[in-house]
Amino acid sequence: MLTLRKASERGLADHGWLKSLHSFSFADYYDPRHMGWGNLRVINEDRIAPGSGFGTHGHRDMEIISYVLSGELAHRDSMGNVQAIPPGEVQRMSAGSGVMHSEFNHAQGQETHFLQIWILPDAQGVSPSYEQTRVPDSAKRGRLHLIAAPMGQGGAVGMHADARLYAGLFDGDEAARLAIAPGRKAYVHLVRGALQVNGVALAGGDAALLQDEAQIALAQGQGAEVLVFDLAP
Repeated sequence: MLTLRKASERGLADHGWLKSLHSFSFADYYDPRHMGWGNLRVINEDRIAPGSGFGTHGHRDMEIISYVLSGELAHRDSMGNVQAIPPGEVQRMSAGSGVMHSEFNHAQGQETHFLQIWILPDAQGVSPSYEQTRVPDSAKRGRLHLIAAPMGQGGAVGMHADARLYAGLFDGDEAARLAIAPGRKAYVHLVRGALQVNGVALAGGDAALLQDEAQIALAQGQGAEVLVFDLAP
């Protein structure tokens, strides 16, 4: 079964300095039909105005992934990490027993556009940790490249969660398939462009929620950048 979630159906928060689209219930956006999918809890598409950002705040017991689309995200945390995250890099922070951090756009005249993703961990109270790696476009071109996985399998950033996250870029005749094990769920988030998922057309910001499907088939991309999640039920 494939359920299409249109981009226009997401929750919107406009704080002036931050514009955020919520795929699942988050903060002031509440929809009991969309509380998460499997162990995927949050996908927020955030746009941070120049010179603005999230002040220091805390997280616990969550695997948090940042995927920057344009601009640059400045990260600082209580583990001592001070990092800049540009497009093409993936950041994973395991909040575990507790971490404080901040995220800012220090650029002048350039918006920072990124996806913030939360995945529920397998165990609570683990030691907080941080990881960041570069994933070049060539690794994602015409295929699904593993960017986050348990224990860092396949060179991906590691997570304390039964989930795998893939990224891909598709145009024209480029296509890919991903098998889904029985009993697991999958979630396809089209970051931008156009793409067919199991024969269903998606536009930028749309998502496909899959359950009881044997595979994901991606085809007929037009400037498509896509994230695909293989999730515990």
